[in-house]
Amino acid sequence: MCSRFRIECVAAAAVLLAGCSNGGHAALPQDQSKVGAGGVVASALAPGLNHGIATPDPRAAGYYDNADAVTTGKRLFGQYNCSGCHSNGGGGMGPSLMDDEWVYGGRLEQIHQTLVEGRPNGMPTWGGKIPDEQLWQLSTYVRSMSLPETLAAQHGPTPSQSPAPVPRSADQDLGWSAPAGTTNDYTTTVAGPE
Repeated sequence: MCSRFRIECVAAAAVLLAGCSNGGHAALPQDQSKVGAGGVVASALAPGLNHGIATPDPRAAGYYDNADAVTTGKRLFGQYNCSGCHSNGGGGMGPSLMDDEWVYGGRLEQIHQTLVEGRPNGMPTWGGKIPDEQLWQLSTYVRSMSLPETLAAQHGPTPSQSPAPVPRSADQDLGWSAPAGTTNDYTTTVAGPE
């Protein structure tokens, strides 16, 4: 019995060590062309790159310039009580959805991924609980809230009541660039004190 226990412990340790061979983290691709179409990169930040990476999701294409998706997303936003945390997009317990600050990315794909997976410290996981098409419609409405056209149409105390369709041009930039001089571009040599 003691030798069987040792064999099981050794086998379990081998499995654990095999999973830790790369530090327990999946390696990030070093350029966007190597990113697979199976998922969306959650963060635009990648070490050693001067421009972030993102994965276009072909499913998002049908939601650009789609007024019906935005209108349906607005209705779903109310029905699922998203305002309970996001206060009609203006922020409350959850972050504002009407500015240009997106912690996990503001592209339709990234907003959809946030809804599907949830986020730490408050955003629930909705994947498998809400039909995927509705999650895309919600994503479209959420993305619409920060558009200048939607903000300009605000005529009362409740924001985002006249959402504009999300133009494809709103998400043309696939990544994020650090402000000049804030990071090392990893291509120059930096001399230390002399």
